[in-house]
Amino acid sequence: MIVDCLGTWLTAVMDSRGLWEASSDEASAVVSALAGEAADVLDRGDTDVVLVTNEVGLGVVPAHRSGRLFRDLLGMVNQRLAEACDEVHLVVAGRVLKL
Repeated sequence: MIVDCLGTWLTAVMDSRGLWEASSDEASAVVSALAGEAADVLDRGDTDVVLVTNEVGLGVVPAHRSGRLFRDLLGMVNQRLAEACDEVHLVVAGRVLKL
């Protein structure tokens, strides 16, 4: 199974739960719980899964609060799900770095 992409998933979660204007703590709690559920599914290992995501923490700090919230939450989701993966790769400019 391929999941492309976690950034799109997070956007859908934030839209459906009205988290764009929520406090950072509230948004983090909701997203952390959902990421934990996803990690539990990955840990079961019932099927091979490839997760695709964006790296939004290496660029300019977003000017708007919602952009900073998204950046922080996606970083948390990426870290949480990476812990549940057997392999993690960073692809930059067509080059693959196994983390």
